[in-house]
Amino acid sequence: MTFCFTGIRSFPKLWKSNPYLGLGPAHSSVCLFLKDCYGIRNQQKWFSLKTASPQNTKAVNLLIAKAQYPRKGDKGNKKQVSSDSPHLFAAGAAKKRSQMNPQSKDHVLSPVRDTIQLPTKPLNSEEWDKLKEDFKGKANFENWISSQMAHCRSSVDVAKSLLAWVAAKNNGIIGYDLLVKYLYLCVFHKQTSEVIDVYEIMKTRYKSLESGGNSLLIRGLIHSDRWREALLLLEDIKKVMIPSKKNYHDCIQGALLHQDVKTAWDLYQELLGHDVVPMLETLKAFFDFGKDIKDDQYSNKLLDILLYLRNNQLYPGESFAHSIKTWFESVPGEQWKGQFTTIQKSGQCLGCGKTIESIRLSPEEYEFLKGKILRDVIDGGDQYKKTTPQELKRFQNFVKHCPPFDIVIDGLNVAKMFPKARESQVLLDVVSQLAKQNLRLLVLGRKHMLRQGSRWRRDEMEMVQKQASCFFADNISEDDPFLLYATLHSGNHCKFITKDLMRDHKACLPDAKTQRLFFKWQQGHQLAIINRLPGSKITFQFRYLYLQGCLSSEIKGRNSKAYSQP
Repeated sequence: MTFCFTGIRSFPKLWKSNPYLGLGPAHSSVCLFLKDCYGIRNQQKWFSLKTASPQNTKAVNLLIAKAQYPRKGDKGNKKQVSSDSPHLFAAGAAKKRSQMNPQSKDHVLSPVRDTIQLPTKPLNSEEWDKLKEDFKGKANFENWISSQMAHCRSSVDVAKSLLAWVAAKNNGIIGYDLLVKYLYLCVFHKQTSEVIDVYEIMKTRYKSLESGGNSLLIRGLIHSDRWREALLLLEDIKKVMIPSKKNYHDCIQGALLHQDVKTAWDLYQELLGHDVVPMLETLKAFFDFGKDIKDDQYSNKLLDILLYLRNNQLYPGESFAHSIKTWFESVPGEQWKGQFTTIQKSGQCLGCGKTIESIRLSPEEYEFLKGKILRDVIDGGDQYKKTTPQELKRFQNFVKHCPPFDIVIDGLNVAKMFPKARESQVLLDVVSQLAKQNLRLLVLGRKHMLRQGSRWRRDEMEMVQKQASCFFADNISEDDPFLLYATLHSGNHCKFITKDLMRDHKACLPDAKTQRLFFKWQQGHQLAIINRLPGSKITFQFRYLYLQGCLSSEIKGRNSKAYSQP
């Protein structure tokens, strides 16, 4: 999907603040490209758990009482808690969104391990005793059943009856793990009052919480009038680690829900100050809040977000794109409207008539980038942690005495792309196919690849060496500096093959301009292997198909949305 905004003359900041936006006062359009990407956030637990005082008996009794007498308003309340949405665009990164889908009211769970079936309604003490007797597993029954209930998003009433049963058997004591799993269900179903009850228990009983517990409490409290206590929990996390982007998202969302715009922007700036890439849902929340607001300062901050998206190659998903569209159309005093358009293969937008920025670097840009990478990544980077100056010098001399290459191959990386196949065979297949096209090839590898073994056959490696120039570094050496050096040294025509994203090397570059040029160069020069079947042709494609301001032929004719101002 593509958004093409015309009439940007009303927002001169978009071109004045960034010389690499590719626009000037003579232009009146900007294109924003959107791509769905998926991310996994791994959150480590760093908090210690310490008992500060006895169990909050009053709170536990209240919990038990509510388990026996559920509130009328709780019935059927199964709204979904906001989950991580597609956010960071980085081609090839592991992208998978975790979606939390509420269970339907009549959902019947299938038996687990052919032993017991999860209850679909609250049980009394005798019924829980019977269920435990029927359990044949080796694990602790209470922990196992609570984990299954959390996994299957059981109703809060069922989980509450479990806690009441456990508390009755243990003199009112409920273990931390059970509380956290119950808290998860309360947050998932947006049972705010239950979240507050658990919060009071935990606050009384535990001196500090691990990050998972704090994160759940933050997410649950933001919907209540006690949302500012979520900010205190965020401060607790900061004492041990940098809070996650999800923690910041929840607090920002809470601030916006309660009309505290200053706190929301302060948290956003704090997030960026930690060099943490915000969730796209966080940015979307600012656009949603800004609808119909006549505030130049707020509008300028939203335009800064658009620049941030561009400069960091972040691509909004469809929902976020609609929020951007809605905000533009709601700006008081402006007259924006949306229409469908098609981007031609030439890169021309049929909505505004403008030609989109080319992915190709100019000769001046290429020389600038080449100098920066050789100086800041190759010569000034941290490559000597995994190689030696002598070996790097040996490689530079090797490249110097070779003609320019057409394709540089990260041999070990390519060989391991298909784990079920023999590594030397995969590498040979790739090299043989490219060599048939009369391309001059360089294969970078490690010395262990030349030793005979089950994964590396000597005869296949000899065939590789007959069809390509090869350089085998020490086994402890890092391949990436060699790959970048050889590709850049060979000229702007040279491509490279690896599934490595080069993020560390991009981070070594000193400024946003150089990083953006590196990303554009990477898009136009990195190849990926997308298909390899025995006896069939290997399929290659450019690693990155999308660039803000650039359209790949892979999306020719794909419908997109354009927004124009009459």
